[in-house]
Amino acid sequence: MTTSNVVEARRSVTWLSDHVRRAAAGEGEAWCELVEEFEEMVWAVARAYRLRDADAADVTQTAWMRLAENLDRLKDPTRVGAWLATTTRRECLRALRASARERPDAAPPEPAHRDVSPIDGRLLKAERDTALWAAFRRLPSAHQALLRMLVAEPQPSYDEIAAALGMPIGSIGPTRGRALKRLRAELERNRTLDVLAA
Repeated sequence: MTTSNVVEARRSVTWLSDHVRRAAAGEGEAWCELVEEFEEMVWAVARAYRLRDADAADVTQTAWMRLAENLDRLKDPTRVGAWLATTTRRECLRALRASARERPDAAPPEPAHRDVSPIDGRLLKAERDTALWAAFRRLPSAHQALLRMLVAEPQPSYDEIAAALGMPIGSIGPTRGRALKRLRAELERNRTLDVLAA
């Protein structure tokens, strides 16, 4: 780890401790900055469970409410991100259990591929996106969840990903490799790599 990385890590730890302490004392600005720091990660966890938009919104609101209720009880304020990821994951599982009896409609039909010549850039991009998302939806849900978290902005730490998905940190890299390999195989199976490369 470079010197600048060490300094940045120390600043981040100090920043988190300070903001958690100030937010617990009722300082609105500190709370808003904590929300800004972690809101994308919280949404990424909720989206990883493929909840309906309304359910995902409820889950994220509940996770933030739980944090507000427990800010002064956090044993390690620097792990507030992992705490939020775990809490969001638990709320997602609770929401899924509550809706277990609901039967979702059949998957919407895939858009038909049309051969249009000449192909303009927008059509090519639409075909590429359609092919990629269709292949992505055929991945196991655990692979989908991990890939969604790895592309979230800002990207959550491996600690936060592990807490959110309930997996050991050491298995994140290998699982990511398997997920990408399987995604490539899905694309090759449907002969869509040429579309993606264009």
